[in-house]
Amino acid sequence: MKRLNTLRKKVQTKIVPAISMSVMLSASFLMASEAIADDKSFSPYVDTQGNISLPDDFRISMVHLGSWFVPEGAASGFHDVYTEKSSAQAYRKTGKFPDGATLVKELRASKTGDYTTGQGVGHAVTDVKQWFVMIKDAKGRFSDNKIWGEGWGWGLYKPDNRSKNVSSNYKADCLGCHLPAKNTDLVYVGAYPTLGK
Repeated sequence: MKRLNTLRKKVQTKIVPAISMSVMLSASFLMASEAIADDKSFSPYVDTQGNISLPDDFRISMVHLGSWFVPEGAASGFHDVYTEKSSAQAYRKTGKFPDGATLVKELRASKTGDYTTGQGVGHAVTDVKQWFVMIKDAKGRFSDNKIWGEGWGWGLYKPDNRSKNVSSNYKADCLGCHLPAKNTDLVYVGAYPTLGK
């Protein structure tokens, strides 16, 4: 009997805490796995470090929100803006871009000519000057990454290397142009008729 009590105490002092620790570690692992899964579902264009990629074939897979035309300067040409259909639908319901929403602005050179519709008619050409990408981050996931801030991730891509985000600091590279749209979450939504009903 004494031997059985000694064995029982060993089980209680060594095995039970080990089992408890194992259960706690398993729970922590599951929670971490869920967090990673959440981040993966956040955006297919963002990796776990917060690096942003330019979406492939977005002109087909996304909806067109609207266009800008800039007549002169380095940014001259047509600026066409796209987002996911689900993001546009969410905006129509709430007046806000949902967490993980993607905005892609493609800047194309333009050409003018005389057509049956009129003289000096401008249109976009196949030459792309650059792409801008914004990813909505309502949770502040990447606070240590300088391309993330003000509720968005910021990307800029050039035609010579579509895989490289040349923006290294959103405050220096992107924010200046967007500050006038601060009241509409740094997006010039007035130019995007698709967001209206």
